[in-house]
Amino acid sequence: MTAVPATAGDLALPPTPGGDHEVRSRGTFSGALRWEVRKLRHQLRTRAVLLGVLLGPVPVVVVLHAQSRPPKDTLFGRFATENGFALALLVLGFAAQWVLPLLTAIVAGDVFASEDQHGTWKTVLTRSTSRGRLFWAKAVAASGFSVMVLVVLASSTVLASLLVVGHQPLTGLSGQVVPPDLALRLVIGSWLSVLAPMLAFTGLAVLLSVWSRNPAVGVAAPVVLGLVMQLVGALGGAEALRAVLPTTAFEAWHGLLASPRFTGPLVEGSLVSLGWLALTLLTAYVLLRRRDITGG
Repeated sequence: MTAVPATAGDLALPPTPGGDHEVRSRGTFSGALRWEVRKLRHQLRTRAVLLGVLLGPVPVVVVLHAQSRPPKDTLFGRFATENGFALALLVLGFAAQWVLPLLTAIVAGDVFASEDQHGTWKTVLTRSTSRGRLFWAKAVAASGFSVMVLVVLASSTVLASLLVVGHQPLTGLSGQVVPPDLALRLVIGSWLSVLAPMLAFTGLAVLLSVWSRNPAVGVAAPVVLGLVMQLVGALGGAEALRAVLPTTAFEAWHGLLASPRFTGPLVEGSLVSLGWLALTLLTAYVLLRRRDITGG
């Protein structure tokens, strides 16, 4: 049997032995998922993003700490230059505006469109696996990458903030003093709380990648739509619309830093975000199932 031609994502991969067994293994969902993860692991773009979220927070923290005037007009900005926990939360508030949607879209917005760009759909669908298995393998791989990016970025930001600025007691949103051990748990919980809306943007990027067949649209459009959603949510009289926007969930961690703490917006925002994730992925799946790939 002849070797399977390389797909767009395979171009950077080293040749592997296995021949027929390699092709058969990719015919299962687990095999397709392993293949997609392996492709992501060998792509320069993926490595660059992970390196960026690992090292990027360090100069950001150093520059913010060196400011003579703290950004008092931002949440926790008043204490950011003298408290590591406040600085980590300040970075979180900034990252949620457009950085997190961009980081997840870099992979999710390209994972399907790259096959169109290189004309490899016929190869991967007829020689490796079915549309359904391939779709969910790519979707799960993109979602897993989003989780990894958030974990690395959160860890790097919190660690850099505490090492550079310190771990003094944190002043919460209600003026209460939060001891360092509890502040650390709340800061970590705040960063993890944005995972659900980040996954919602992963699904949105996947949908745009499938629909547009253009990597540029798949990567850039979720960021632009996220900024539009934030603008709409900030308008007066848009409370009902704001409640169903995934961008609202990026701010739900505020309740963790109040006294008494409240988690209602966090739960509601997470459910809305997961709803967006399910809706966008199912829509993308239907679009891919109906696509005519005979032209490549």
